[in-house]
Amino acid sequence: MTTKDLIEAEIELMDEDELDNLYQMILLVRHKKGHHQPSLMAKLKQIKIQAPEDFATNFDLYASGEKRVA
Repeated sequence: MTTKDLIEAEIELMDEDELDNLYQMILLVRHKKGHHQPSLMAKLKQIKIQAPEDFATNFDLYASGEKRVA
């Protein structure tokens, strides 16, 4: 039997509370190994904005309409 088969056999013997505890432990192990969702900041870093070079400096002018993107 493989390890996975042995684990599945043990899971079949567990009640619902034990399964909940096991699931929480699995999540902890996966999180420690780096199998977690990217953080909000990591997702925000992936955002790319196409704008004129002076957009950040003159944002108020672009927002008010005084300057326009060509």
